[in-house]
Amino acid sequence: MQIDEPYFELRLAANGSEIRAAQRLRYSVFVDELGGDGELVDHDARLEADRYDPHFEHLVLLDHRRPSDDCVVGVYRLMCAEGAGAAGQFYSEDEYDLSVLRASGRKLLELGRSCVHRDYRGGTAMMHLWNGLAEYIATHGIEVMFGMASFHGLDPAPLAGPLSLLHHRHLAPEDVRPKARAEGFQRMDLIAADALDRPAAIRAMPALIKAYLRLGGFVGEGAFVDRPFNCIDVCLVMDVARMSDKHRAIYQKGAAR
Repeated sequence: MQIDEPYFELRLAANGSEIRAAQRLRYSVFVDELGGDGELVDHDARLEADRYDPHFEHLVLLDHRRPSDDCVVGVYRLMCAEGAGAAGQFYSEDEYDLSVLRASGRKLLELGRSCVHRDYRGGTAMMHLWNGLAEYIATHGIEVMFGMASFHGLDPAPLAGPLSLLHHRHLAPEDVRPKARAEGFQRMDLIAADALDRPAAIRAMPALIKAYLRLGGFVGEGAFVDRPFNCIDVCLVMDVARMSDKHRAIYQKGAAR
Protein backbone atom coordinates (compact mmCIF):
# COMPACT_ATOMS: atom_id res chain seq x y z
CA MET A 1 0.00 0.00 0.00
CA GLN A 2 1.88 2.99 -1.31
CA ILE A 3 2.04 6.28 0.63
CA ASP A 4 3.66 9.48 -0.59
CA GLU A 5 5.04 10.30 2.88
CA PRO A 6 8.18 8.11 3.10
CA TYR A 7 8.23 7.77 6.89
CA PHE A 8 4.72 6.20 6.90
CA GLU A 9 4.03 2.58 6.01
CA LEU A 10 0.54 1.08 5.77
CA ARG A 11 -0.01 -2.68 5.68
CA LEU A 12 -1.59 -5.64 7.42
CA ALA A 13 0.23 -6.62 10.59
CA ALA A 14 2.67 -9.39 9.73
CA ASN A 15 3.37 -10.95 13.14
CA GLY A 16 2.52 -11.04 16.81
CA SER A 17 4.90 -8.21 17.64
CA GLU A 18 3.06 -5.83 15.32
CA ILE A 19 -0.32 -6.93 16.69
CA ARG A 20 0.92 -6.20 20.21
CA ALA A 21 2.05 -2.76 19.05
CA ALA A 22 -1.49 -2.20 17.74
CA GLN A 23 -2.89 -3.36 21.08
CA ARG A 24 -0.64 -0.87 22.90
CA LEU A 25 -2.05 1.94 20.79
CA ARG A 26 -5.57 0.69 21.47
CA TYR A 27 -4.82 0.67 25.19
CA SER A 28 -3.73 4.31 25.14
CA VAL A 29 -6.93 5.30 23.30
CA PHE A 30 -9.65 3.00 24.61
CA VAL A 31 -8.40 2.51 28.18
CA ASP A 32 -6.31 5.59 29.06
CA GLU A 33 -8.41 8.14 27.18
CA LEU A 34 -11.89 6.59 27.25
CA GLY A 35 -11.85 4.55 30.45
CA GLY A 36 -12.61 1.20 28.83
CA ASP A 37 -11.82 -2.24 30.21
CA GLY A 38 -12.34 -5.87 29.29
CA GLU A 39 -11.69 -9.45 30.29
CA LEU A 40 -8.39 -9.75 28.38
CA VAL A 41 -7.12 -6.19 28.85
CA ASP A 42 -3.58 -6.43 30.27
CA HIS A 43 -3.06 -3.33 32.42
CA ASP A 44 0.48 -4.33 33.43
CA ALA A 45 1.65 -4.71 29.82
CA ARG A 46 -0.71 -1.92 28.66
CA LEU A 47 -2.38 -4.05 25.97
CA GLU A 48 -6.04 -3.74 24.96
CA ALA A 49 -6.94 -7.21 23.70
CA ASP A 50 -9.93 -9.51 23.36
CA ARG A 51 -10.69 -13.05 22.21
CA TYR A 52 -11.43 -11.89 18.67
CA ASP A 53 -7.95 -10.50 17.93
CA PRO A 54 -6.60 -13.79 16.49
CA HIS A 55 -9.46 -13.86 13.97
CA PHE A 56 -9.17 -10.28 12.71
CA GLU A 57 -6.66 -8.90 10.26
CA HIS A 58 -5.01 -5.77 11.64
CA LEU A 59 -4.44 -2.87 9.26
CA VAL A 60 -1.65 -0.78 10.81
CA LEU A 61 -0.13 2.58 9.98
CA LEU A 62 3.51 2.80 11.04
CA ASP A 63 5.64 5.91 11.46
CA HIS A 64 9.27 4.80 11.08
CA ARG A 65 10.52 7.98 12.72
CA ARG A 66 9.38 6.51 16.04
CA PRO A 67 11.04 3.70 18.09
CA SER A 68 10.32 0.27 16.63
CA ASP A 69 8.23 -0.82 19.63
CA ASP A 70 6.10 2.33 19.43
CA CYS A 71 5.78 2.97 15.70
CA VAL A 72 2.13 1.95 15.19
CA VAL A 73 0.14 5.20 15.07
CA GLY A 74 -3.10 4.01 13.46
CA VAL A 75 -5.12 0.79 13.56
CA TYR A 76 -8.17 -0.84 11.95
CA ARG A 77 -9.39 -4.38 12.65
CA LEU A 78 -10.90 -6.21 9.66
CA MET A 79 -12.93 -9.44 9.78
CA CYS A 80 -14.51 -11.28 6.86
CA ALA A 81 -17.06 -14.09 7.21
CA GLU A 82 -14.26 -16.67 7.34
CA GLY A 83 -12.79 -15.02 10.43
CA ALA A 84 -16.23 -14.81 12.02
CA GLY A 85 -16.71 -18.50 11.34
CA ALA A 86 -13.46 -19.31 13.13
CA ALA A 87 -14.36 -17.00 16.04
CA GLY A 88 -17.90 -18.36 16.28
CA GLN A 89 -19.49 -14.99 15.49
CA PHE A 90 -18.76 -11.43 14.46
CA TYR A 91 -17.60 -9.17 17.29
CA SER A 92 -20.65 -6.92 16.84
CA GLU A 93 -23.02 -9.83 17.50
CA ASP A 94 -22.45 -9.41 21.23
CA GLU A 95 -24.48 -6.20 20.91
CA TYR A 96 -26.46 -6.38 17.65
CA ASP A 97 -28.59 -8.96 15.87
CA LEU A 98 -26.94 -9.26 12.46
CA SER A 99 -29.37 -11.82 11.05
CA VAL A 100 -30.45 -9.52 8.24
CA LEU A 101 -26.85 -9.07 7.08
CA ARG A 102 -25.99 -12.75 7.39
CA ALA A 103 -29.09 -13.72 5.39
CA SER A 104 -28.31 -11.27 2.60
CA GLY A 105 -25.83 -13.58 0.89
CA ARG A 106 -23.57 -10.57 0.32
CA LYS A 107 -19.85 -10.39 1.11
CA LEU A 108 -19.47 -8.81 4.55
CA LEU A 109 -16.59 -7.05 6.28
CA GLU A 110 -16.64 -6.09 9.94
CA LEU A 111 -14.60 -3.04 10.92
CA GLY A 112 -13.50 -2.33 14.46
CA ARG A 113 -11.08 -0.81 16.95
CA SER A 114 -10.33 2.08 14.62
CA CYS A 115 -8.05 4.57 16.35
CA VAL A 116 -5.23 7.02 15.70
CA HIS A 117 -2.50 8.14 18.10
CA ARG A 118 -3.44 11.47 19.64
CA ASP A 119 -0.37 13.18 18.10
CA TYR A 120 -1.58 12.29 14.59
CA ARG A 121 -5.22 13.35 14.74
CA GLY A 122 -6.17 16.06 12.32
CA GLY A 123 -3.38 15.10 9.92
CA THR A 124 -3.11 12.55 7.13
CA ALA A 125 -3.10 9.41 9.31
CA MET A 126 -6.83 8.70 9.08
CA MET A 127 -6.77 9.37 5.33
CA HIS A 128 -4.05 6.74 4.90
CA LEU A 129 -6.10 4.22 6.91
CA TRP A 130 -9.17 4.96 4.77
CA ASN A 131 -7.15 4.45 1.59
CA GLY A 132 -5.84 1.14 2.91
CA LEU A 133 -9.35 0.08 3.77
CA ALA A 134 -10.47 1.04 0.26
CA GLU A 135 -7.79 -1.15 -1.28
CA TYR A 136 -8.81 -4.06 0.94
CA ILE A 137 -12.48 -3.64 -0.04
CA ALA A 138 -11.66 -3.62 -3.74
CA THR A 139 -9.29 -6.59 -3.50
CA HIS A 140 -11.74 -8.78 -1.59
CA GLY A 141 -14.94 -7.74 -3.37
CA ILE A 142 -16.60 -6.51 -0.17
CA GLU A 143 -20.25 -5.52 -0.60
CA VAL A 144 -21.34 -4.46 2.90
CA MET A 145 -19.20 -3.09 5.72
CA PHE A 146 -20.35 -2.69 9.29
CA GLY A 147 -18.97 -2.09 12.74
CA MET A 148 -19.41 -0.34 16.05
CA ALA A 149 -18.79 3.33 16.75
CA SER A 150 -19.04 4.83 20.20
CA PHE A 151 -20.23 7.84 22.14
CA HIS A 152 -18.27 8.30 25.38
CA GLY A 153 -20.24 7.82 28.59
CA LEU A 154 -23.27 5.78 29.67
CA ASP A 155 -25.91 8.49 30.07
CA PRO A 156 -28.04 8.87 26.92
CA ALA A 157 -29.48 12.26 27.97
CA PRO A 158 -26.49 14.38 26.81
CA LEU A 159 -26.47 12.38 23.56
CA ALA A 160 -30.16 12.86 22.76
CA GLY A 161 -29.42 15.23 19.86
CA PRO A 162 -26.91 13.17 17.90
CA LEU A 163 -28.68 9.87 18.61
CA SER A 164 -31.98 11.31 17.41
CA LEU A 165 -30.35 12.76 14.30
CA LEU A 166 -28.92 9.35 13.44
CA HIS A 167 -32.33 7.73 13.91
CA HIS A 168 -34.33 10.27 11.93
CA ARG A 169 -31.94 10.88 9.03
CA HIS A 170 -29.54 7.95 8.77
CA LEU A 171 -31.44 4.79 9.73
CA ALA A 172 -30.35 1.89 7.52
CA PRO A 173 -32.76 0.41 4.96
CA GLU A 174 -34.56 -2.64 6.37
CA ASP A 175 -32.59 -5.14 4.28
CA VAL A 176 -29.29 -4.04 5.91
CA ARG A 177 -30.54 -2.88 9.32
CA PRO A 178 -29.07 -4.62 12.40
CA LYS A 179 -30.96 -4.21 15.68
CA ALA A 180 -29.46 -3.67 19.13
CA ARG A 181 -29.95 -6.60 21.47
CA ALA A 182 -32.54 -6.24 24.20
CA GLU A 183 -30.11 -6.47 27.14
CA GLY A 184 -28.42 -3.20 26.20
CA PHE A 185 -31.01 -1.60 23.92
CA GLN A 186 -31.25 2.19 24.04
CA ARG A 187 -33.85 4.05 21.99
CA MET A 188 -32.34 6.64 19.66
CA ASP A 189 -35.50 8.64 18.84
CA LEU A 190 -35.21 10.73 21.99
CA ILE A 191 -36.13 14.04 20.34
CA ALA A 192 -38.83 14.45 17.71
CA ALA A 193 -37.53 15.21 14.22
CA ASP A 194 -39.23 18.62 14.06
CA ALA A 195 -37.77 19.63 17.45
CA LEU A 196 -34.21 18.64 16.70
CA ASP A 197 -31.40 21.22 16.64
CA ARG A 198 -29.56 19.65 13.73
CA PRO A 199 -26.41 21.85 13.75
CA ALA A 200 -25.91 21.23 17.47
CA ALA A 201 -26.48 17.50 16.99
CA ILE A 202 -23.86 17.38 14.23
CA ARG A 203 -21.34 19.25 16.41
CA ALA A 204 -21.85 16.67 19.16
CA MET A 205 -21.25 13.73 16.81
CA PRO A 206 -17.88 11.91 17.12
CA ALA A 207 -15.60 12.56 14.17
CA LEU A 208 -15.49 8.90 13.11
CA ILE A 209 -19.28 8.67 12.89
CA LYS A 210 -19.43 11.88 10.85
CA ALA A 211 -16.79 10.47 8.50
CA TYR A 212 -18.89 7.35 7.85
CA LEU A 213 -22.01 9.42 7.27
CA ARG A 214 -20.18 11.59 4.73
CA LEU A 215 -19.36 8.39 2.85
CA GLY A 216 -23.01 7.34 2.73
CA GLY A 217 -23.15 5.27 5.92
CA PHE A 218 -26.27 4.28 7.86
CA VAL A 219 -26.96 3.15 11.43
CA GLY A 220 -28.80 0.15 12.82
CA GLU A 221 -31.94 0.28 14.95
CA GLY A 222 -31.24 1.34 18.52
CA ALA A 223 -28.01 2.05 20.34
CA PHE A 224 -26.36 -0.35 22.80
CA VAL A 225 -25.11 0.63 26.27
CA ASP A 226 -21.64 -0.93 26.60
CA ARG A 227 -20.82 -0.68 30.31
CA PRO A 228 -17.36 -2.35 30.29
CA PHE A 229 -16.19 0.15 27.68
CA ASN A 230 -17.97 3.12 29.29
CA CYS A 231 -19.75 4.06 26.08
CA ILE A 232 -22.95 3.93 24.08
CA ASP A 233 -22.46 2.18 20.74
CA VAL A 234 -24.19 2.47 17.40
CA CYS A 235 -23.84 -0.01 14.56
CA LEU A 236 -22.68 1.67 11.37
CA VAL A 237 -23.43 0.06 8.01
CA MET A 238 -22.02 0.96 4.60
CA ASP A 239 -23.61 -0.67 1.55
CA VAL A 240 -21.28 -0.29 -1.43
CA ALA A 241 -24.17 -0.71 -3.90
CA ARG A 242 -26.02 2.22 -2.35
CA MET A 243 -23.05 4.59 -2.43
CA SER A 244 -23.26 7.59 -4.71
CA ASP A 245 -20.75 7.93 -7.55
CA LYS A 246 -18.94 10.53 -5.45
CA HIS A 247 -18.60 8.17 -2.51
CA ARG A 248 -17.63 5.21 -4.67
CA ALA A 249 -14.90 7.28 -6.32
CA ILE A 250 -13.21 7.69 -2.96
CA TYR A 251 -12.85 3.90 -2.69
CA GLN A 252 -11.77 3.53 -6.30
CA LYS A 253 -9.09 6.15 -5.75
CA GLY A 254 -7.84 4.35 -2.66
CA ALA A 255 -7.82 1.00 -4.40
CA ALA A 256 -5.79 2.36 -7.33
CA ARG A 257 -2.90 3.62 -5.25
